[in-house]
Amino acid sequence: MTQRLNYAQQSPELFKKLADLSLALKASVIEQKIQDLVQIRASQLNGCAFCLDMHVKEAKIHGESELRLYHVAIWRESNLFVPRERAALAWTEAVTRLPEGGVPDDLYERVRGQLSEKEISDLTFAIMTINAWNRAAIAFKAVPGSADKLYGLEKAGLVA
Repeated sequence: MTQRLNYAQQSPELFKKLADLSLALKASVIEQKIQDLVQIRASQLNGCAFCLDMHVKEAKIHGESELRLYHVAIWRESNLFVPRERAALAWTEAVTRLPEGGVPDDLYERVRGQLSEKEISDLTFAIMTINAWNRAAIAFKAVPGSADKLYGLEKAGLVA
């Protein structure tokens, strides 16, 4: 696969704004472990190979276990995720897919049982941001692994 264009070079001001939002999210009230799970799950749902590759490697660097990484796609059936993580994953799926009629009230109430309003708000911004990155990477056919050196992702020890 060959990348169509380098959107960071073509639109540097806009790329920087989205990157700044991503950096701001690192300081949000949502812990890194959940941010990693959210980025992985949204990227799976959207079919974004570049972002899935990147965020699995980041999660590994952050200390996530390989088994939990394998289980993100089957989180509902897995016993490896705590209720707070399950709420974040369910919210990620709903906000990423946006069902007809919007996000159901019963899901919102379940999520509110695990996260504060501030956490739900920050989580929603995290989901919006990864969805934006997914769309750009898919549209321009970003090549998985092509930014590993730039972002220090070789430290994950995950190579083909």
